Amino acid sequence: MKTIRNSAAVALVLAAGLAGSAQAARYEVEIVRTKYGIPHITAADYGGLGYGQAYAFAQDNVCLIADKIVTVSGERSRHFGADGLTTVAFAEIKNLESDFFFKGALDIVALRAAFARSSKDYRELVTGYVAGYNRFLRDTPSDKLPEPCRGKDWVRPISVDDMLRLNEERMIQASGGAWLRQTNAAAPPSAAAPKPMAALDLPAPAETFGLGSNGWAFGREVTANRSGLLLGNPHFPWETTNRFYELHLTIPGKTDVMGVTIAGAPGMSIGFNKDVAWTHTVSTDRHFTLFELALDPADPTAYLVDGKRRQMTRKDVTVETPTGPQTRAYYSTHYGAVVVVPQAGLGWSAKTAFAIRDANRSNLRSGDTWLAITRAKSVGEIKAIASRTLGIPWVNTIAADRHGDALYADITATPNVSAEKLKACAPSAPAAALGGLARIYVLDGSRSACDWDVAAGTVAPGVMPGDAMPSVIRTDYVANSNDSFWLANPRAPLPAFSPLIGPTAVVQNLRTRSGIVEIERRQASADGLEGTTFDVEKVKTMLFWNRNLAADLYLDDALKACATNPTSTTAAGKTVDLATACAILAKWDRRMDNDSVGAMLFVEFWRLAERNPTLFATPFDPADPVNTPRGLKTDADSAAKLALALAGAVDLMERQSLALDAPYGSVHFAVRGERKIPVHGGEGQAGVLNAQQSRFVPAVGGYVPYHGSSYIQVVTFDALGPVADAVLSYSQSTDPASPHYADQTELYSKKGWHRLPFHKADIAAEAIRPALKLSE
Repeated sequence: MKTIRNSAAVALVLAAGLAGSAQAARYEVEIVRTKYGIPHITAADYGGLGYGQAYAFAQDNVCLIADKIVTVSGERSRHFGADGLTTVAFAEIKNLESDFFFKGALDIVALRAAFARSSKDYRELVTGYVAGYNRFLRDTPSDKLPEPCRGKDWVRPISVDDMLRLNEERMIQASGGAWLRQTNAAAPPSAAAPKPMAALDLPAPAETFGLGSNGWAFGREVTANRSGLLLGNPHFPWETTNRFYELHLTIPGKTDVMGVTIAGAPGMSIGFNKDVAWTHTVSTDRHFTLFELALDPADPTAYLVDGKRRQMTRKDVTVETPTGPQTRAYYSTHYGAVVVVPQAGLGWSAKTAFAIRDANRSNLRSGDTWLAITRAKSVGEIKAIASRTLGIPWVNTIAADRHGDALYADITATPNVSAEKLKACAPSAPAAALGGLARIYVLDGSRSACDWDVAAGTVAPGVMPGDAMPSVIRTDYVANSNDSFWLANPRAPLPAFSPLIGPTAVVQNLRTRSGIVEIERRQASADGLEGTTFDVEKVKTMLFWNRNLAADLYLDDALKACATNPTSTTAAGKTVDLATACAILAKWDRRMDNDSVGAMLFVEFWRLAERNPTLFATPFDPADPVNTPRGLKTDADSAAKLALALAGAVDLMERQSLALDAPYGSVHFAVRGERKIPVHGGEGQAGVLNAQQSRFVPAVGGYVPYHGSSYIQVVTFDALGPVADAVLSYSQSTDPASPHYADQTELYSKKGWHRLPFHKADIAAEAIRPALKLSE
């Protein structure tokens, strides 16, 4: 019986599940869809749960996941051309480079071995996911797929190997995946180096791509109901498979959890059950180190460790392209792949080469980590899970429980390398210098004693044990907005840890400062809201106030420049009258709401002005990290620089044909078909908690968000279980024909929230169609 897409009532049964069959069904699952297309998936075991999850996800996003399977299989050039673009590790690269990397760098044998070590529950979840996705493809003729992949030969059944590759791509996004170009370009000095597709430089850390999040957890000392309260506000891409997908997973008597998963990831990434709620923020940890290799003078593909010769492994990789096959050689060591960044002193010469060791390679532990978290009953249990599995790849964990405890934990797969070892094992001067602002740490690979330390009892040798990483459980609050662990609670700053984890006593980003300011103002009852405690409604209001901290800190001083600089001349020689711009900014409400006038003008001004750190009147003070730096210098030279930045913003908006006084939502919007849906929120680097990164798109005449606030949840607990309000800013489906392609985007635009139906009666009351029952 074929599936009818978007049917009001569908019952799908394969022969193995028909009444009277002598053979029991391998997978059985029920899917109930509620408002906004959220699937509530119930099965008797993890195999059925994965089966239903994949089927539901494919109904909404089959083209998205099929495209990513092509990526991790190294087949993009064949289907989309060598020069086409894709996104890997949050950066846009050419298909040919992506294909070479995934074919050359992923080790499917090691991934299979790691999968075999996973729990039976996780293995069943993944194999069920594969079966459920393939079932959807069998049920849905190719010519009935959504338009972006309709009739395309790159949409194919998947295997467990595909899922392992997909998981590996996610695990190494903040480590080896970010070194894709630098891995591809590595070639011994006797060989012709592959031509890189772009200039090689040090890979940017994840936070450079604007990745971030806000995570707040409040304990019983400060909540109105004396229970835990969580804000989860991940800032993630609105596109590609790093999109979130809302769902509810239930195995009666074993697990009952709701929230979101990363697209194509079986299980749950962020969410809540009846006892705990958790979220994640991108951490400052470095999940890799480089090793400087001392090469054999007679052979640049051999290196010495403790005076003994080791041969590099060569792997020849061939990529099929429309113009014929292309081949490239990859070299690796027992540490990992050889990489090159000649501009940073990391070249491959006759004497020296560099290799990367990645703590997240073959990290299939992550699957069991999140499965265990979904069943946790307290934040203490979540901390213990993270410490035992060391499977969380590159994010902090913030959690609250019904008992009123709040957790911050930066317990991730991080190299076990102390500050003392970094100093004792420093290699040549150029490489050692990278540990400064770049925070890229290089060790002497010629000495085995300089490899990562192995702590007794750790599940992954060489990874830092959980008790050596920052964590704290409190009953007031913890918070993180992508700075280090240092100010998880500013009233009790945490001490220094290994430099690989993150720094202390350094300037904090404006979102970190903004979050702390809002929380402390709330506790002082200085924000205009009633009382001094936190509850769901107050936290929702705090996030969607859309205050721009940069404006609060600096705009008054910037406007003083208008008095002495009524005009300014841009670098291109254009004289700009600043009177209108200054008047607009003076009246701006300093928020990033859809009706805010002057918000986009300030965005462009601040992008230029913040580049000059010498303009700050009060410099950073580690004894007052929340309130410094602040103010802008008002001397003549500083005022002229500020005027120049404002002139640049005016000139840019005029060239983009945008009115300086345009309401923010009229120029900052999501495009859904013919609709332009206003999107509030703004630049995280300007201290807007509800962060939205956007780029100007000439074809639509405005700024379109490409990542930022995505799935937002505010969760507390009552006598029956979780009370959760949430919104998924970009909606559930990437299919333009789906009713769930833009519905939550409209909700988000209006600052709306959805009370998530967790209990059976609430699910039944909100169901938008009869249950879908699947068996195989």
